[in-house]
Amino acid sequence: MGFYARDLEAPAERSRLGIEWEETGCLLCGGIRCSPLVEAPDRAPGSAGLWFVVVQCQDCGLCFTNPRPSIDSIGQFYPVGYSPHHLPETRKPRRWWSGWRRSDSERKALTWHGEGRLLDFGCGGGSYLERMHLQGWKVTGLDLSTSAVRRIRTDLGLYALTGSLPHPALAESSFDVITMWQSLEHVHNPLEVLRAAKELLVPGGKLIVSVPNIDSLPFRWFGQAWNGLDLPRHITHFAPWTLRLMLNRAGFHTGKIHMVRRSGWMRASAGMACRMAPGPRWHGWLRHKFPSSLAAWYTCLRGLSDCMMTTAYKSA
Repeated sequence: MGFYARDLEAPAERSRLGIEWEETGCLLCGGIRCSPLVEAPDRAPGSAGLWFVVVQCQDCGLCFTNPRPSIDSIGQFYPVGYSPHHLPETRKPRRWWSGWRRSDSERKALTWHGEGRLLDFGCGGGSYLERMHLQGWKVTGLDLSTSAVRRIRTDLGLYALTGSLPHPALAESSFDVITMWQSLEHVHNPLEVLRAAKELLVPGGKLIVSVPNIDSLPFRWFGQAWNGLDLPRHITHFAPWTLRLMLNRAGFHTGKIHMVRRSGWMRASAGMACRMAPGPRWHGWLRHKFPSSLAAWYTCLRGLSDCMMTTAYKSA
């Protein structure tokens, strides 16, 4: 089964792995009363076999990884081939119905306003930056990966910075829109990041956030095999109410939280579940495209998808 991050108390063990560990209180309310929710291993290629624990705050309900690698150590858990940090080698055209649905959704989320200045927090390989640049937006990328930022600058010719928020190179009220596509769950201090994002927005500006939903049917179905855990890279594990609470506490006005279908996540979770241990036969069925698409539709209609998205606003 491997060994647990929480059990690495011996200095020799810490030295061997070269990882600095830390325990934290609740990242939303600061509470210290927490209970274990789920335990799962790091499934990245070449991982050290560590298992991690996700706990839930007994005061506000936020779920988070605890203990966790420190900010200085977390980079060791992002393999060189970490796919979000790379542009796709081949950019295949989407089927007409898939492309229409995605672009229509983004048009609704990114109605042009202000001067069209956009910050993509956790920009990864830069594919979203490139798409928005081609639509006329004045884009800036921000990511902790120096190699990803370098590729964006050299290969795409777009402006990107290394680091997190707050960032000294970014001025207050300098963006109309900030996007966080599957990135807020990666940061050690999400409330601080959100407050810094609010300062960067112009009055009336908006923040678009998409994160995994731990209060989802796929998490209940697959548990430690759920693709949305991605331990220890995912540090905060949001549910709809904790995402709304954190955005409100950071000073945003929040809109409706929308469920997002992720049939690919469904297939990945089912595949991991089948590799871990024999389970229900229907886990095997969900490894295939058609059943996983039906299941993704079902979870979305129930309001319990494993991904969610919302738009938050800064007061005008």
